[in-house]
Amino acid sequence: MGTRDSSRTTSDRGSSLLKALSNTGISVIYFDLDLRVVWTENLPPAWADRPIEGLPVGEFLAADAAAALSLAKQEVLSSGLSQTLEMSLPDDDGARWFSVWIDSDWSAKDEALGIVTTAVDITDQKRREQTLRTLLREVAHRSKNLLAIIQSIATQTGRHSETVDGFLSRFRGRLQSLASTQDLVTSSDWRGAALQDLVVEQVARYTADPAVSIRLGGDKPYLNPNASLHIGLALHELAVNSVSYGALARPDGYVSINATRMNGGAAPALSLVWTETISLADQTIGRKRFGSVALERVVPAALNGSATLELTSDRLTYSLLVPHGSFQAD
Repeated sequence: MGTRDSSRTTSDRGSSLLKALSNTGISVIYFDLDLRVVWTENLPPAWADRPIEGLPVGEFLAADAAAALSLAKQEVLSSGLSQTLEMSLPDDDGARWFSVWIDSDWSAKDEALGIVTTAVDITDQKRREQTLRTLLREVAHRSKNLLAIIQSIATQTGRHSETVDGFLSRFRGRLQSLASTQDLVTSSDWRGAALQDLVVEQVARYTADPAVSIRLGGDKPYLNPNASLHIGLALHELAVNSVSYGALARPDGYVSINATRMNGGAAPALSLVWTETISLADQTIGRKRFGSVALERVVPAALNGSATLELTSDRLTYSLLVPHGSFQAD
């Protein structure tokens, strides 16, 4: 058997190599010196949808691809060095990408016999690269938005703080609020966050028994990333105020949060209403301490919506109208 293995002919070896080639994403086209196809192996549909033996390169490839191959052929013959290029060819799925090696075939007498073109399908790699570039642009965009939000929060917090310690305390709380919401958004692959999850993150952690102290009703919207960040900030402001001076500061106190889709107008809007019962003392302290700028100006402006904050002798009501496009219903 060893004698038989050692005596395999070049033809036998070539046949085995071509069989192995058919199991890969590698294609081979052999051209004559006029770039007319002599033979092909493992040719993908993107290169031709019919037999191409005997055809010049310009009859089965687009003009730009044919020109690139012609130029590479000239450089290979003049320099004796192989050339590489990337080529995009139309396909039923849009386009397929190939990494192409072009080399010359020489005789024993150093005469050029033809051009060997080897192509490897790199479509999956190119699509991964394109996806990565898209994700990096998206991350950069969202990072800039988040930094703008932080800058706005820092400015408004500083403007309404009387001491450095007061500024740091409020600013840290607001940053923690953003971080909590950002975790929700990131875990959803940047799709956003459900209102119910935001309430848990921003309000429930301030209460001993959320089932008693938080009454969430109405629709269950899913908010886009920008709406999630800003509504999460609004809930944080409301919760901190309530647990410090309002209903959540009392053992039997509770807040109501209601979400309702408003179908009037060209597109449905979302109405979010926070309601809690307060005392006159709560109202006085709350009016002095409350982050009303964030609630009445920063949040609605960021959502292209509107908001009202009402304090009466026994009730605090915050109403936020979120336009269509910032949410979706479950």
